[in-house]
Amino acid sequence: MKITVIGATGMVGSRVVTEAATRGHVVTAASRNSGTGSGSEAITSVPVDVSSPGALTPALADADAAVLAIRPARGDEHRLGPLTEAVLDAAAGTRAPLLIVGGAGPLRSPTDPELLVADNPIYVPAAWRSLAAASTAQLRTCHEHSGNGWTYLSPPAILEPGPRTGRYRRGTTTLLTDTDERSYISAEDLAVAVVDEIERPGTERHITIAHAPSS
Repeated sequence: MKITVIGATGMVGSRVVTEAATRGHVVTAASRNSGTGSGSEAITSVPVDVSSPGALTPALADADAAVLAIRPARGDEHRLGPLTEAVLDAAAGTRAPLLIVGGAGPLRSPTDPELLVADNPIYVPAAWRSLAAASTAQLRTCHEHSGNGWTYLSPPAILEPGPRTGRYRRGTTTLLTDTDERSYISAEDLAVAVVDEIERPGTERHITIAHAPSS
């Protein structure tokens, strides 16, 4: 399968690139800073500025699937919606379904379904509220777009580099937590879930995952 990863040099995107290539997929790693190459014949790095109209078309032209994994710098959270819309526009003109790795903000709180995670200080400290609100707006952008070939994946409240266990729990629109109310996954296991979803796509438009402790 040919997979294009947009935002390929970020914490999530770089791990999705590695996971997909390790499984034998042919990967186009698209990023504003594409680097000098990966050293793998399965990975082609291409420079792409998501904010430039038409820049994504060549990177998506032959893709069987695409992943959007971008995260704005602090202070630029307002750009996430428009950038996502530009990618949705580009993907709509191709055959490639788009999996968007977004934020936990638009998920429902596990103990109060009427309260979004973005508005719940238990899971979103004040310093991250702007980014959580941006992810909520990002999902709204997806729903308002005329194309329907997208899936939005919300990570848990805590996402950071860690071990690749290959285990995770999958849910839909409510934040997943452990028995101690912790909501966590490593970026490595998030990448596993992303490639699993590409290989075996579900029917839900909004999904989430979380760490699955070993039994």
